Amino acid sequence: MSSELLDPSNVASIYEEAPLEADRHKWIESQKNGSDLGNLAISDWYANHWYYFCIGKKIEHLLGNRCWQEFSETRFGFLKSLALENDLLADRILDRIFWLRMENLDIIIWAREWSLPLERVIDILELIDINSARLEPVLT
Repeated sequence: MSSELLDPSNVASIYEEAPLEADRHKWIESQKNGSDLGNLAISDWYANHWYYFCIGKKIEHLLGNRCWQEFSETRFGFLKSLALENDLLADRILDRIFWLRMENLDIIIWAREWSLPLERVIDILELIDINSARLEPVLT
């Protein structure tokens, strides 16, 4: 990893970014409702969006798009270094994780239904290690 990425000013924190996202959610939901929903909207964001927020940040980290301190420095840009960014199967798996919110088991079932190479699918899932994105929220 380049020294500029190790510079703390270039490393983001999920725990600093999440409250900003929760506030955006509160604003949008309050606008829809016509009144300030306050902590109800914040709690809703953490209950319904926190996990997927973390998954998105994990994928950004693995692709080398943005470094997040909650994930291993050695895995920053890891998928690019393995040339998975041009691997169609890896791309489809990442799409299913990020956009369709599929879990590992869902992806394995999908792979079996489409007669995809299951061993390769499992290898990719292990490299992505999306379960490490299961961080505990810290409510402020």
